[in-house]
Amino acid sequence: MPVTGWKLAPASREFLVDIFPPRWRDLVGDHVTLNAQASRRDPPPPAADAAVIGHADDGEGLEALVVAINGRADRPDGSIFHITWSLDRENGRKASESNALIAEGGWRPLAAPIAIELMPARF
Repeated sequence: MPVTGWKLAPASREFLVDIFPPRWRDLVGDHVTLNAQASRRDPPPPAADAAVIGHADDGEGLEALVVAINGRADRPDGSIFHITWSLDRENGRKASESNALIAEGGWRPLAAPIAIELMPARF
C-alpha cells in the first residue's frame, strides 16, 4: 500500500546528523509520513513548512525526531508527525514502532525549532 508524506532533503538530513548523531546502529532519517494507508490514486501532499521540534528515545534501540508541519505536530490520523531517526534492527526494532514510542513514552521538546526541507512524495 502506498504511503504519502514528505522525503527529507539530503542537505537537511546531513545537517540533522550533525545535531543529532544517531544513537543506534541503523540511521533511518528519510521521511515524514502523512498517510500510511493512501490509495494509489492519492497524490503526494503539498509542499509544507517543516521544523524539528522534539526528540524521543526509548533507551532500548529506537530514536525519533518530532516534526511540526505548517506549525502543527498532530497528524490527521491522531498520531504525531515524526522522522524515525535511528534504530537497532539487529535487536528487532522497526521504524513503525516510532508512533508508539512517541504516544506512550512522550517526547522532549527542543529549546528552539530546527527548520528542515521536506519534498512531497509518495513511497
